[in-house]
Amino acid sequence: MAKLPKYTLEYDEKKEKWVLEEDRTSRTIRAWDTKEEATARGVLGRAVGEDGGSVKIQKANGRYQEERTFPRSADPEKSKG
Repeated sequence: MAKLPKYTLEYDEKKEKWVLEEDRTSRTIRAWDTKEEATARGVLGRAVGEDGGSVKIQKANGRYQEERTFPRSADPEKSKG
């Protein structure tokens, strides 16, 4: 299986929005006003697209809260989560 693209959902203080960035290029994929909007049912999955990817979700303080894999079937079997 090919490696999944990696993304990070973090709060951008300058934009005052939650942004989803591709880790490799630091390119903003999408932005939301609230974290709840970004993590609502299926929103992140649609944002990363058909190819899927691994999304690290940060808290407002910058610490990592969780990691989600899209599509879920691409999640490695031996992962802790």
